[in-house]
Amino acid sequence: MSDPYRLECGVRQGGLTSQTLFNLYMDDLIVALSRQHVDCHVDGVCVNNISYADDMVLLSASISGMRQLVQTCEDYACYHGLKYNVLKSQCMVFEAIGTKCPPNSPPVLLSGVPLKMVEQFKYLGHIVTTCLKDDADIERERRALSVRANMLARRFARCSAQVKITLFRAYCTLFYTCSLRADYTKKRYSDLRVLYNNAFRILLGLPRCCSASGMFADARTDCFHTTMRKRCASFVPSVRGSQNSVLKMIAERFDCFYLRHCCDRHLAIQMPERKL
Repeated sequence: MSDPYRLECGVRQGGLTSQTLFNLYMDDLIVALSRQHVDCHVDGVCVNNISYADDMVLLSASISGMRQLVQTCEDYACYHGLKYNVLKSQCMVFEAIGTKCPPNSPPVLLSGVPLKMVEQFKYLGHIVTTCLKDDADIERERRALSVRANMLARRFARCSAQVKITLFRAYCTLFYTCSLRADYTKKRYSDLRVLYNNAFRILLGLPRCCSASGMFADARTDCFHTTMRKRCASFVPSVRGSQNSVLKMIAERFDCFYLRHCCDRHLAIQMPERKL
């Protein structure tokens, strides 16, 4: 109902229509990439590009296919008077099962500049590595949890126990992207669990020798394993109920490593509790 106005430079920051306008603007590029049918098709579903907001990932099983996809993006940007930021664009070669990445890979050019080859990249808050293991992301979470726990213990030392418990639930049980972790070492996972328990002890001033399960039960707060189990239990149904073609394809595959891992961990943790 407003008067018409021109957008001279992008969309308005925080505007109600900005998300829709941006999606409409980028839709042609996504359609152009998907119609090329270059590499990365699973069960007939094209997964050569994944987009979220202004972040786009291109997937290809070959360097030639990746170059074709990058060229499509570059042509689209040039046609609309835009230019990609080469410094914010990186390239990663994933290791095949049982093999290692080749020492030298042919370059992928963007605007005439070779993209930087990296072994890990932080995408939407989750660290993705060439070996597809989640140890690096768990370490990121462990460091972030340590910072948040120390901040709470320092700033709210004089607060009541109930206030501290509420703050712990709000700041220390987030575990962003924890539902995506499926391949990691027991040591990394155990280090995160130990820090979670110690953070609760320090915040409430409890002795280090006190029982972890007992202190969480007394505070009516989820322990580490319960928190992780709830994240998986809520995330898997979301994937299976999604209308997105890529997510539907993943959910319908009974051999999906990720979904099998989430279900196995959920059952493995729950069964001992039933015996008790």
